[in-house]
Amino acid sequence: METFIVETSARHIHLSQEHIDILFGEGYTLTNKKDLSQPGQFACAERLDVVGPKKTIPGVSILGPARKASQVEVSYTDARTLGVTAPVRESGDTAGSPGVTLVNPQNGASVVLTEGVIVAKRHIHMTPADAETFGVADKEIVSVKVDTNGRSTVFGDTVVRVSPTFALAMHIDTDEANAAAAFAGTVGYIVK
Repeated sequence: METFIVETSARHIHLSQEHIDILFGEGYTLTNKKDLSQPGQFACAERLDVVGPKKTIPGVSILGPARKASQVEVSYTDARTLGVTAPVRESGDTAGSPGVTLVNPQNGASVVLTEGVIVAKRHIHMTPADAETFGVADKEIVSVKVDTNGRSTVFGDTVVRVSPTFALAMHIDTDEANAAAAFAGTVGYIVK
């Protein structure tokens, strides 16, 4: 049985260069603090406060590099804390989603997002060769089973994302990881 690592994707922010310039200064480059499992992706040293209608979540990680559009990926628990109703969407699909205000606590600069807050749809990153090995195709919806410390869990409605630039890994949010006791080293497999 072919398996893959299951990683927790905690709340984070993706920023456009336009918003990076507003929040940190014209021409600013985000600082790579730690490389992530997906090639070219990194956690930044910089952090922002996310201000919702109800509460603020301070010190939220920014992931680099800059994107075409800014977005905030949260769990359902985070969305309730902020006071927004965030839809489950694939990254980048933010049309009609709620907005928040992003604040740089170091200089007070802020950006109001009129939309962009989502709960990321659980997904598996794969190369074309991985997809062939697992017998799946890009955008296919599958179920994934994880067996952890007495908490066998099946995650349905998991989208397969295929690109030659990806590294094999499944991403779930913090709520999902906690419910399944899926911590570092957890692996999953597709159930047919």
